[in-house]
Amino acid sequence: MSAVAAVWQSPGRVAFSIGGFEVMWYGICIAAGILVGFYFIYRRAPLYHGISQDRAFNLVILILIAALVGLRVYYVAFRWDYYSQHLNEILNIREGGLAIHGGLIFGIIMAFVLSRLWKESVLNILDLFFVAIPLGQAIGRWGNFFNSEAHGGHTDLPWAVFAEGDTVHPAFLYESIWCLFLFFLLMKIDNHRRFVGQPFFLYMILYSVERFFVEGLRTDNLMVHFPFGDFRQAQVISLASIVAGAILYVVFYRKQRRLETAGAEAAIIEDAESEGSKESE
Repeated sequence: MSAVAAVWQSPGRVAFSIGGFEVMWYGICIAAGILVGFYFIYRRAPLYHGISQDRAFNLVILILIAALVGLRVYYVAFRWDYYSQHLNEILNIREGGLAIHGGLIFGIIMAFVLSRLWKESVLNILDLFFVAIPLGQAIGRWGNFFNSEAHGGHTDLPWAVFAEGDTVHPAFLYESIWCLFLFFLLMKIDNHRRFVGQPFFLYMILYSVERFFVEGLRTDNLMVHFPFGDFRQAQVISLASIVAGAILYVVFYRKQRRLETAGAEAAIIEDAESEGSKESE
C-alpha cells in the first residue's frame, strides 16, 4: 500500500457504539446531508419561491419519506435475485444499499401529488428542492467512503483510495465534488431564474452528465436487461434524463422568450398609443 493510499483508507464503518448499538458513518453522512439540505429549503422557500416555511416543512417531511422508500425499493428491485432469497435483509440499510435515482423518482412523484393537493406549482417545488439536493448528495456520498463501496477500478493516481486490497478510483469523491459545484451553480441561477423549472431542468442535465461518466468507472453497478443486451441502469437513466432535461429546458425557455417578446411589443404599442393621445390633445 502506498503512503497516499494509506491516508485515503476508510477507518471503518462504525463511528461509535451506544449500549452495544453500533452507529454507522454511512447513516451519519446520509443524515447530515438531509439536515443540511432541509436547512436551505426551509430558509429559501419564502424568499425565492413564495412558499411559506410551514408549507416547506411539510413538503420536506413527506417528500423525504417518499425518497427514503424509493432509495431502498429501487436498489432492492435491481438486485431482486439476491433479496428474494434473503427477505430479512431488505430493510437492513445500515450496511448501505441505497440508489439515488430511486429516491429522486419517488420524491418527484410525491412532489407532483402534493402540488395537486395544495395547489402549488410542481416546478416551483422542484426548483426549491433541486437546488439543495446536490449539497445533500455531496455530503451523503462520503458514506460510501466509510463503507469502502461505490468505487472504481484500479488506479495509481495520487488521490486513489484503498479498498478491497487495491488502490481504486474514489468515485464517491468525484461525485461529491461535482455535486458541490452544482449546488453553488444552481444557487446562483435560482436567485435570478429566467423561468420556473430552470434550476430543476439544469439539475437533470448536469447531474446526469457527471453520473454517466462516473458510473463508467464504478465496479458495483446495478444492471438493466434489454433484449439487445445488459447496460448499467444509472447510465441508461442518465442518458434519458439528459435528453428529457434538454428538451424541457428548450421548450420552457422558448415559451418565456415568447412571453417576454409579447410583453415588450405590448409595451411599445401602449407607449405609441399614449404618445398619440398626447399629440391629439
